[in-house]
Amino acid sequence: MASHEIEDVDLLVIGGGKAGKSLAMDRAKAGQAVVMVERDKIGGTCINVACIPTKALVASARTLRTAHRAGELGVVVDGEPAVALERLRAHKESVVGGMVAAHEKLFADSGMDFVLGTARFVGERTVEVSTAGGGTRRLRGRDVVINTGTTPAHPDLPGLADARPWDSESILRLERLPHSLVVLGGGYVGCEFASMLAVFGSRVTLLQGRDQVLPREDPDVAAAVVDVLTDQGVDVRLGARASAARRDAGGVVVALTDGTEVRADDLLVATGRAPMTADLGLAAAGVELDERGFVVVDDQLRTSAEHVWSAGDVAGSPQFTHASWHDFRVLKAQLSGGDATVTGRLVPYCVFITPELARVGMSETEARAAGREIKVARLPVAAVPRAKTLRETVGQWKAVVDAGTDEILGVALLGHAAGEVVTAVQMAMLGRLTYQQVRDAVITHPTMGEGLNLLFDTLG
Repeated sequence: MASHEIEDVDLLVIGGGKAGKSLAMDRAKAGQAVVMVERDKIGGTCINVACIPTKALVASARTLRTAHRAGELGVVVDGEPAVALERLRAHKESVVGGMVAAHEKLFADSGMDFVLGTARFVGERTVEVSTAGGGTRRLRGRDVVINTGTTPAHPDLPGLADARPWDSESILRLERLPHSLVVLGGGYVGCEFASMLAVFGSRVTLLQGRDQVLPREDPDVAAAVVDVLTDQGVDVRLGARASAARRDAGGVVVALTDGTEVRADDLLVATGRAPMTADLGLAAAGVELDERGFVVVDDQLRTSAEHVWSAGDVAGSPQFTHASWHDFRVLKAQLSGGDATVTGRLVPYCVFITPELARVGMSETEARAAGREIKVARLPVAAVPRAKTLRETVGQWKAVVDAGTDEILGVALLGHAAGEVVTAVQMAMLGRLTYQQVRDAVITHPTMGEGLNLLFDTLG
């Protein structure tokens, strides 16, 4: 087809993240003409360079940690447990490759037209696509969804580019396991990689410019996370701001604003993610961006252009795959004549350090800032019987409760299997249960979930 001819379709999806690919398959199965254009990550960021590969590696780190602790559980492991880099890489690539292959089949079975290529808007609801095969197509959608996601952001730091740092995507190539590593940034990604690499045996220094890691968390929760990282051997330096970086024959050197330097074999930049909008030509489509480059949407994910929606990270949604999955449900409702919105949704999340930190709802800091009268429940994980049987007693649980209604406003659970337990709290919150109803529920013994009985029992 000549490049000047326009193909009209019912739905055009630019970017194959969770929301976009789910909507494309759903509408194609419903009989609509659907084209989805993806630049380079079949299945989206989560499967290729984020959630799935990192959590596969977290599983490896936890297995190594368990092997080191086997003697505590009465198990003899011959030889010193160690990471085999080639096997580690094969494990990660097998998990990712299997899921990519599954998505290729799902795309084909749905009946959508999947295009691997780079799209740029050239008019209202119209894009020109440079395909991976070297061709060009012009596509116009009756409805259009922008779901291009985000990419690791690198700070404007003198010498950083020449220092050849890793970011959260490039480090997953697993070219080597560094003997020493500097992690720049103490957010979720920085803490996860610091924990993982420390367990793998790297000497890790984490530099956080603010006065606490995980700035969205309560100070006591962030301090508990620092204790976890420190126990794993991570040198956590708070208030440490980088002023420059360089690479020399001995590795990477990061200069700090206090005049000191930190040296390591390698550097990981974990300072956030930036929206993938710069090369989309969105002005031609009449799509407005905010000052950071994210697509501006309303609570129904509509952009400033008629019949153009945006979803996932690029639309400023919480940067979690499960939030993007809910975006899909909102979009599906919108395109089916429904009236779903993202307003008021309860989005949990988990930081996959070891042990993990799971959160849902309001923190104590947020509740007090909102003027809520609250009660706070606290429980050391060591008090949970299941944790004792597993010898996984590190961590603390915390719950925030409305003092007037006794409804649960939020929890921060730091400890073994916290990411699983938080779902039970989320369901209780969605059902508007009081803390007493959770406290008095008959929960299986001995499980980590049983700790919810104990947590809320501290409130009486």
